[in-house]
Amino acid sequence: MHRFRLCALATVTLIAACSQPAPPQATRPSKPNYDIVAQIRAAGEREKSTIDVAPLRDPGVQGLQQSAQSDERAGRYPDAAAKLDSALKLAPEAPEIIQDRAEVAVRMQDYPLAEKLARQSYQLGPKLGSLCARNWQTVVEMRTQADDGAAVAKARQELTKCHVAGPNRF
Repeated sequence: MHRFRLCALATVTLIAACSQPAPPQATRPSKPNYDIVAQIRAAGEREKSTIDVAPLRDPGVQGLQQSAQSDERAGRYPDAAAKLDSALKLAPEAPEIIQDRAEVAVRMQDYPLAEKLARQSYQLGPKLGSLCARNWQTVVEMRTQADDGAAVAKARQELTKCHVAGPNRF
């Protein structure tokens, strides 16, 4: 009799566990209806006229960057990412390469990585001008995708600090 009760209890428990709804699965963010990377690069273009810091690079690193750009234009994002990762092994503290890698991460919809890399690029970069604007626009876009309005507002405020007014020429 004891075995019967134990078996019945186990069966009822098993049935109850099976009838529970499955836990929600993590979903990937939906793809936005605009080109996020174009927005990021446009922010950089708006700041190009004021200040532009362009360090000299090893030709091998430059070659990897150029090849990654070609891969990105062709839609081969994993190949572009691999080439930029190789470039970063040769120049690990190159903020512009880190930002390029962040933009490829956006293309691959790896938004947490994109934001992390943009912030890292900002920390290592000039904190002014084009690269700064790309860094903070990346954060703006990633926080927008995460539906984090407060963080979007803060990132936009940081973005305005990237602007350096040119000298008055009158």
